[in-house]
Amino acid sequence: MDRISTLRNIEDALAEFEDGDCDLSTLERRVRGTLRTYATELDGDQRAYRATGDEPADGRVVLAPSAGAARERLTELLSGEPEFEIERV
Repeated sequence: MDRISTLRNIEDALAEFEDGDCDLSTLERRVRGTLRTYATELDGDQRAYRATGDEPADGRVVLAPSAGAARERLTELLSGEPEFEIERV
């Protein structure tokens, strides 16, 4: 899914929410699903990587060209020194 399609899907979900055709939980699920699809289907050198381990790293997802670069990005984003592993999404 490209960026324009992603934005259109999010806009459609917001419009349905504003029109009363869905509730907030449904809106959140749709937007989350759209963003996850976008992140995991990127073309080029960026890939999605997920951290598993100590909080606040656990479950965080970043885009990076490699697992090593993903580890560096997460370390920069997080405070403290949590223990975590990186896996490709």
